[in-house]
Amino acid sequence: MTETIPGLGQFDFAGDDHVVPFQVEGLDVRGRAVQLGPMLDAILERHNYPLPVARLVAETVVLTVLLGTSLKFEGKLIVQTKSNGPVDLVVADFSTPDRVRAYARYNEEALSIAEQNGLTEPQHLLGDGILAFTIDQGVHSQRYQGIVPLDGATLEEIAGVYFRQSEQIPTKVRLGVAELLDRDENGKPRHRWRAGGMVAQFLPEAPERMRQRDLHGGDGDATDVDADFEVDDLWGEASVMVQTIDADELTDPTVGTERLLYRLFHERGVKVYPPQAVYDKCSCSREKLRDVLASLSQEDIDHTVEDGMVSVTCEFCSTTYSFEATEVRPQ
Repeated sequence: MTETIPGLGQFDFAGDDHVVPFQVEGLDVRGRAVQLGPMLDAILERHNYPLPVARLVAETVVLTVLLGTSLKFEGKLIVQTKSNGPVDLVVADFSTPDRVRAYARYNEEALSIAEQNGLTEPQHLLGDGILAFTIDQGVHSQRYQGIVPLDGATLEEIAGVYFRQSEQIPTKVRLGVAELLDRDENGKPRHRWRAGGMVAQFLPEAPERMRQRDLHGGDGDATDVDADFEVDDLWGEASVMVQTIDADELTDPTVGTERLLYRLFHERGVKVYPPQAVYDKCSCSREKLRDVLASLSQEDIDHTVEDGMVSVTCEFCSTTYSFEATEVRPQ
């Protein structure tokens, strides 16, 4: 869809499921923004998660997409929570250049109790644990992993702590999820999900503008990360702007990513770059799962055999692969 925005001229809007890189030269800020629609629907619908779990998975997918599309090499970014709450595991991964998948594991009884007590915010669903960011460049490279405690009321707060501690770059993260109830082209009720997000980072060309001191050097606890950073005036202005974004703006299809960026930063000179599409596409395959099964012991294989067949269902895409037991016998 081609439209004209004053000050930006005429161009094609990215639309859903496209990440839009941007730069605000007047604030020394760079970032990425996205609105997710059909791709997110496909991920959530196949699992039929309870609403609080679906929202948590959606936020994790947005965060993963925003960060994964910034990778400049062939590899994978994995964003994962491990905790002791009703939702003890959420994982999303992005495989370059454009493949996304995600799933969550939860305890139905514990989740039901949490819902009855109105404890459905991320901090309640996750409980105590960690948020891990893993970058995998393949078998010939060592994995990099950054870990922070689940110390925050929202996923965007926790992610912000990670950037301050591990990446040492002033970063603002905004995430939003919306549940839509409307009707399809035949007038039948329809349930849809939308999500949006933005990551903005302070990346001045002049190193003296990055006035940080005593910054925590890596993973682990930090008692007060905000006290370790002397806020630059430009970054302070940018942070306030990003913080003013409402969740409805992040997910509203009538606003659009480029229009939202213009609303926020037009006075400072925002520039948008060509969007990058992302797709719901699992990396599982029959060959990969057969290799995994072949690595198991004979005893483990025997426990999974039923009527001479071994069946495995991918946790991400729910695809079931069936093998004859003779195919996966240990060598």
